[in-house]
Amino acid sequence: MSIWLARLSVDRWRLCNNITAGEGPDAAPLALISETAHGPRIETANAAGLAEGICAGMMLADARTLYPGLAVAPSDPAGDLAFLEKLALWSQRWGPWTALDPPDGLLVDISAVAHLFGGEVRLLDDAAAAFANRGLSARVAAAPTAGAAWALAHYGSQGAILASGDDGMARLSSLPVAALRLDNDVLTVLRRLGLKRLGDLSGRFDDKSGRDAIQRRFRNRRSPAANPLVRLDQLLGRVPEPLLPVAAQCVPLVQRRLAEPIRHRALLDHVVDDLAKDMVRELERQAKGARRMDLGLWRVDGEVVMRHLELAAATRDPAHICRLFAARLDNVDAGFGIETIRLRASWVEPLALAQGDMEAAAEARGTSLAAFVDRLSVRLGPNAVRRPVPHASHIPERAQRWQPPLEAEPPSQGQLAFHTRPLKLLDRAEPIAVLYATPDGFPRSFRWRGQVHDVARVEGPERIAPEWWRERSTVRLRDYYRIEDGEGRRYWIYRHGIIGDGRGGLPDWYLQGLFA
Repeated sequence: MSIWLARLSVDRWRLCNNITAGEGPDAAPLALISETAHGPRIETANAAGLAEGICAGMMLADARTLYPGLAVAPSDPAGDLAFLEKLALWSQRWGPWTALDPPDGLLVDISAVAHLFGGEVRLLDDAAAAFANRGLSARVAAAPTAGAAWALAHYGSQGAILASGDDGMARLSSLPVAALRLDNDVLTVLRRLGLKRLGDLSGRFDDKSGRDAIQRRFRNRRSPAANPLVRLDQLLGRVPEPLLPVAAQCVPLVQRRLAEPIRHRALLDHVVDDLAKDMVRELERQAKGARRMDLGLWRVDGEVVMRHLELAAATRDPAHICRLFAARLDNVDAGFGIETIRLRASWVEPLALAQGDMEAAAEARGTSLAAFVDRLSVRLGPNAVRRPVPHASHIPERAQRWQPPLEAEPPSQGQLAFHTRPLKLLDRAEPIAVLYATPDGFPRSFRWRGQVHDVARVEGPERIAPEWWRERSTVRLRDYYRIEDGEGRRYWIYRHGIIGDGRGGLPDWYLQGLFA
């Protein structure tokens, strides 16, 4: 079953402002706008605005030339998506699982479910009535495939049903090609070719020559929404169309509604300690540990103070949680008092039961790595503690990356065997002036940071080619040398380019690393 919420943004705005459909502000033309580089642009309009000729994609200045008294409100795509996700979970009353069809649609699997409602017709009527009772405009349709259900919901009649035994192409041939869920530029190409209905497409795609012609024209289109052949096959059930079900997540949450508002820090710490213990019991019940926690403080005057905490590893230690939150509560302004405190674990991970005594003893001795990282992160910032991990690249400055300290190393793309690398690489290779005997010979001396160094020993060159799959063809080769000056200091320098390679003028020299 496909559910199309054609007026989702406007309906949500109206419900958030407690406005009845067709009455009050909703009876006047209204548009939801978004800011662009060229000025405000219309994202959608209510029924009164559409009647005045205001449509999506129109600039606000042009819309007000049609209707000067147009009322506007900012659009909220993120809020609309979150609302759609809640509707997807609510729609599971009609099927075992649902999937999002952004930006304004839902797909519900009603296989072997219709008899519970008295048939597919009654099921669709029940869905349409349920959305209408919530104040949402919805068009519903049912078909054996998601593509066919979507086409009927958007371009067919309300409550249209395509049974499994029906000839799908015969029933859908009168629908426009836009029913294939294609990109706008692809629709423009099809219309220029004279293909305006699904029946026109099916007649040309039945033979191999017609499919080959369309395939050649759209051979560079990788997305299904840019390939009419793939979309038509999905609509008719010739190829599968994977869908991602929406799964409800039970976020652990505990709270305290206080009989009397509190203003003192000692009382606040005591309540947070109780909440941490309640949260640990809830996490133990789910066999999970918290990675991110949100503490909300509701003041008497209606203000909400939020404090967030992100941990290096999943934990269920209440003392550790309270100790970390203690550093975040020093600057809390209680105002006239705090009446409600809520603790939520917004990010959890599976965490099996373990011998807590060993970890507690390690933390008491200061040897718990996770506790140490958490303390540093709270004091220095969430992005201040990182560790280097190897990366599959033969370019020296790309051979490692930084990641959070306790995250597992990403799977390597293959171990690369390098020659001897210096212990210290400069953040950025520094240019040097080099004297050498021949254009392709090793250096004799070089000047770096105002000092001249005579070269006593040289080893090299080690040639490193650019990564052709990510660099331009004009990037030059590098010849690396390990050198030692007269005082025993060792450096890692390279010549950028070769004379006569056709990729620039004379080669440049750089110093990139220092040996012990």
